Amino acid sequence: MPNTANAKKALRKSFKRRDRNRMKRSALRTQIKRLRETIEAGDQEKVTEVFRLVVKKIDQAASDNLIHKNAAARTKSRLSRQIKKTFAS
Repeated sequence: MPNTANAKKALRKSFKRRDRNRMKRSALRTQIKRLRETIEAGDQEKVTEVFRLVVKKIDQAASDNLIHKNAAARTKSRLSRQIKKTFAS
């Protein structure tokens, strides 16, 4: 347990930050899951719309250091590849 007032405040801040990061990361994963479900459904117009939103969320998460920038690029690449593979024909 923290002894000084400064350490107590730092602990409070870290808990708040952890909760905020958990919520953001969970929301990001939900958006990605929603995109994958939309791809499975096969509605190309809806997929492009949702993909734009997901890419924006991924970039925001990377800029907030919620995920690493290379992980963001990898995720976007894989999602894009999945979309192209599904709607190639």
